[in-house]
Amino acid sequence: METIKERILREGRSLEGGLLKVDGFLNHRIDTNFIMDAAREFVGRFKGTQIDKVITIEAGGIAPALMVAHLLGVPMIYAKKKQPETMSNAITAEVFSYTKSEPAIVSLSRDYLLKGDRVLFIDDFLANGNAAAGIIYLIEQAEAQLVGMGFIIEKAFQPGGDYLRGRGIRVESLAIFESLDEYEQKLV
Repeated sequence: METIKERILREGRSLEGGLLKVDGFLNHRIDTNFIMDAAREFVGRFKGTQIDKVITIEAGGIAPALMVAHLLGVPMIYAKKKQPETMSNAITAEVFSYTKSEPAIVSLSRDYLLKGDRVLFIDDFLANGNAAAGIIYLIEQAEAQLVGMGFIIEKAFQPGGDYLRGRGIRVESLAIFESLDEYEQKLV
């Protein structure tokens, strides 16, 4: 866990508007060792929880969710930001992308998220909680059960974490930033 925090502090860069640039190892060029360390940490934190599937949203969550699913020996599914013509029986939710400053309709096939499935959501960031809220809505539509949410990085100065915890959702974040001030990065 300390390795994850140290890597973010060493290579991450805070940008204007509360953005954290970690695309050199997390969500553009992916360091598979870093992602595997994060996945092992999530598996340890959710040990003893019955999980049937790991779910995420395109695109930054795919790598960590895939590694977690692999370690758990369960399938991974992801909500697509553009519904393909081949997807029938879709459920959809609107999410707003903080980094892209635009809304998107995400979709998932009911064929892969089934009634009663116990699902774990894994993503790279938790900021305002828009992606998480969209996933919750998809899970509710499928009549599946959310068992928890894991985030590599949480921005505690944005409302997402408070929103999710206020709903009684188990949230596990590997690195929590209290601020992203230009000259100072603080982890809790």
